[in-house]
Amino acid sequence: MDEIVKGIAFCQVKQIFAPYSPHLFPDSFPGVAPGDCRDKDRAAEKRCRGEPDQYGNHRSPRIVSLKHHWWWMMNTVWDGLEETRDFDGHILFIEEDHYIFPNAYRNVQLLVDLKPKKCPQCYAVNLAPSDVKAKGEGWESMVAEKMGNIGYAFNRTVWRKIHAKAKQFCDFDEYNWDITMWATVYPSFEAPVYSLRGPRRSAAHFGKCGLHQGQDSSSVCVDNGAGAVELDAIDKVPNIKADWPVHIIRKQPGYQAGFKGWGGWGDRRDRELCLSFAYMYHVKDTLSVVEKLPPSGTLSMVVPMLQGEVPFFAADEESSSVGALFIP
Repeated sequence: MDEIVKGIAFCQVKQIFAPYSPHLFPDSFPGVAPGDCRDKDRAAEKRCRGEPDQYGNHRSPRIVSLKHHWWWMMNTVWDGLEETRDFDGHILFIEEDHYIFPNAYRNVQLLVDLKPKKCPQCYAVNLAPSDVKAKGEGWESMVAEKMGNIGYAFNRTVWRKIHAKAKQFCDFDEYNWDITMWATVYPSFEAPVYSLRGPRRSAAHFGKCGLHQGQDSSSVCVDNGAGAVELDAIDKVPNIKADWPVHIIRKQPGYQAGFKGWGGWGDRRDRELCLSFAYMYHVKDTLSVVEKLPPSGTLSMVVPMLQGEVPFFAADEESSSVGALFIP
């Protein structure tokens, strides 16, 4: 992975490293510390440490690292890095299993430019529908719908609103960052959180292997590229027109306010670590929950936006990685 990053020549790249990974601390928090409760252990009977989630399950470092990593990355990109902490514009976030179409960069520029004119109530722009399996409607109109998790971009104003809900994000008993956002953070904004996108996707989820596939020997997941994305000619050029209207999808299925979460996030230490990420660039000594953690960890990268150049950001974790592109 490091050699691939070093070989990127089409844009400026800066690598950063997430220090609070269970992969670095397999025998201590945020990994599994001696005396930690496992599975459905009863703390009083086992004399072990940890608080279970709402379903009686104790923390699984591999699971909770998904939410930790995303939240650490967001706080670091927006508030921690010298290259980005004063940047107020849109940043596009992508993941390692998202295929970005040739027209993605120009399309996201168009969407960012059109958003205040065509959809002033929209919080973000997206490169793909919120339904990860959908290819788009093919209409001659843009679409405003709930924010998806493939190729989403928002600015610092939206980040500040998200950051202000750190406690809600960190206290919600749900190990997925995106479900946490849909079920508790976005509903707290007291207005629909729409994202503007084109009628055709400019990014797609590829491959079949992920966190929930191939977890036992009888159903090993092998990604052989069978899920490769096919492109039409229209997907290779900008295909969003400024004179198109906006179709608003007001009611959609999926996670929303009232969903209680899938759990996995009941341990007090995870909630404290999560909150510490929200304030680590604003006050001193916020990471007391973790002692003497070295500044190294899972692979990430970030780059500032420079005039006339195409900058790129990405971040990696065992099961999920996130990248970002600055939108000039």
